[in-house]
Amino acid sequence: MTRTNGLSSVFLVPLFFLSSFVIVAAGSGLAQDQAGPEEDAREVQVWAGGGHSVPGGTQRTNVFDLGFRFGWVITGPHLPGLLRGRFEYTVDAIPVYVIFQPLNTAYAGGFDPLGLKWDFERHRRFSPYLELSGGVLFSSHNVPIYTNTVNFSPSAAFGTHILGEKYNWSVELRYLHISNAGLGVYNPGLNTVQVRVGVGKFWKK
Repeated sequence: MTRTNGLSSVFLVPLFFLSSFVIVAAGSGLAQDQAGPEEDAREVQVWAGGGHSVPGGTQRTNVFDLGFRFGWVITGPHLPGLLRGRFEYTVDAIPVYVIFQPLNTAYAGGFDPLGLKWDFERHRRFSPYLELSGGVLFSSHNVPIYTNTVNFSPSAAFGTHILGEKYNWSVELRYLHISNAGLGVYNPGLNTVQVRVGVGKFWKK
């Protein structure tokens, strides 16, 4: 496959999944009032992020990714003061990774089955959160170069939801680590700091 065809696929896949989200949202009655991260609420979201490599691993590498989230707000409010919030469990499907390396561009897909998210008490339209997540990705070329095509992707993020009447935006800063965890002989790892933006919905039955 030529590089031009590969880049075309990268843009066609997000368009397909964004269209699918709109259809599912319309058919699921998600046009109700915005619930916010409350106990027993569900979250759906489409997000995209990008960032550059930072010291502590492979350098001169950029990462773009796009994914879909489903979350469950499991608890009511806990902890005192500024720490008060609710626990949410999330799962992400990530059909698009584009990793721009010095020698080639790798295309990948993956999923994060483990997402631990703490939704702090909302302040008017703002609902800040902390998150730890982890998963796996499978790439067309070794990531980083000379390593492996299967990698693990733990990450940590701090961000906020901006709640609207029907949908919400989220903006976050995310630290993403990519490494093969010893599956390959050579494992320098890749560390990136990303800015991620999403649009989604909280709702309760």
